[in-house]
Amino acid sequence: MDVHIFFLPFLAPGHMIPMTDLAKLLAGRGVKATIVTTTANASRVQPALDGSPHLDVTLLTLPFLPSVPENVTSLPTPGLTPEFIAGLNSLKSSFERLLVEHRPDCIISDVFYPWTGDLAAEHGIPRIAFHGTGSFVFSVGAAIRRFKPHEIASADDEPFLLPGLPHRVELCRSQLMGRMDGSDELMNQMTESYMKKTYGDVMNTFHEMEPGYADQLSKKTWLVGPVSLCNRDATERAVRGGGGGGQENEFDRCLDWLDSKSAGSVLYACFGSLGQFSSSQLGEIAGGLNSSGRPFVWVVRNNAGYDDTSEWMPEGFEEEEGLVIRGWAPQMLILSHPAVGGFMTHCGWNSCMEGASAGVPMVTWPLFAEQFFNERLLVDVLGIGVAVGSKVCSNVVEERTFVSREQVRKAVEEVMGGGEEADERRKRAREVAEMARRAVEEGGSSYNGLSSLIQELRDIKAGDAALSENVVAGLTQRELIE
Repeated sequence: MDVHIFFLPFLAPGHMIPMTDLAKLLAGRGVKATIVTTTANASRVQPALDGSPHLDVTLLTLPFLPSVPENVTSLPTPGLTPEFIAGLNSLKSSFERLLVEHRPDCIISDVFYPWTGDLAAEHGIPRIAFHGTGSFVFSVGAAIRRFKPHEIASADDEPFLLPGLPHRVELCRSQLMGRMDGSDELMNQMTESYMKKTYGDVMNTFHEMEPGYADQLSKKTWLVGPVSLCNRDATERAVRGGGGGGQENEFDRCLDWLDSKSAGSVLYACFGSLGQFSSSQLGEIAGGLNSSGRPFVWVVRNNAGYDDTSEWMPEGFEEEEGLVIRGWAPQMLILSHPAVGGFMTHCGWNSCMEGASAGVPMVTWPLFAEQFFNERLLVDVLGIGVAVGSKVCSNVVEERTFVSREQVRKAVEEVMGGGEEADERRKRAREVAEMARRAVEEGGSSYNGLSSLIQELRDIKAGDAALSENVVAGLTQRELIE
């Protein structure tokens, strides 16, 4: 029997979707894949598995704390509540019972579950951390911690240069994650456990996208992305991320609408499952899209208090040049449509990868977490993005930069318009997409990365003594080589 892997994704769409893709990728290469999640989240994963009936991926469920939301998208306030964190920790005992019952050969879990490292060590199997970010983020974080360039900036909005990187990259103090100063207790706990009890790392990126940064990673890091490209046909792409929950007619309407537009003429705007804005900011987005004169598809969250569109949507807005989708949208299908020529994004890593894989230049509008680092990769390193002007990293809507409709219009025009710079940006975006396609094909860098991971796990299962001892000790490759 081949290697059996347990996958434990964090309870948020941006984490569950790529880990489901990873499970499908490994199942397609002969690995026995089992996704473990809570009952409510299983309903989000199941459509993606139903869309790939040829793959043998099992779904197991865990009980969550009663009366506590089971997904970050359902939390009442920005950030992780103490009750939700308690719910994450409560999964440990049930997860261990499944380990004993099914005896997998490996755990691939999100970094938000530090206790999986302890369980893996106790059961003598490797725990591999899945990262929902690219290697550039790690290099930026390391440069900030080592050189502390933000400490010499005279103001929060004063740009400072990050030393030691292959490219010229500037940030402001206001764009840094709160945990960069070491004050985030949860993140400190996760980082400490991750470093001590992780055998290796899997990342949803590919070497050609971040060569100068991927080279700085540990040897026990496998780059296997873009994992989204495992969804090859329209059905798989349509149900990825949860299916649509009865919105199929609206999706058909969207695709029919795109079919009526000329190639490269449409801007797609989506700010992820957690992207929230004030009504006044929504009004500026609407005004900027309207004044750009470009046809657009704009995805607006259903559960963010946006139902009263009279507060922010101009009269006749949807009937003019745009199409507004409320709730979830089949992002991969939309981005891959020939009519789409630009992507306004919050710079979540999945969206960065999906936009890059589709060969679409981007308007970058980061909101929180590592999204401002991702923006710099798109704009400064890859040259496929235009920044809209977001300067403050925060989960709190009221603390963020207020972006005017003129800033929105200008950024859209830079991406969608003509001229030498825009043409070069589009050319570069197409080149990145081609590199992504080649990376996942047989013989490509990510295909080989996946092969290397599978072979390593097979060697461990076969009883390689040195590997087994290291796994039980809970050591990382970094500790072994230093």
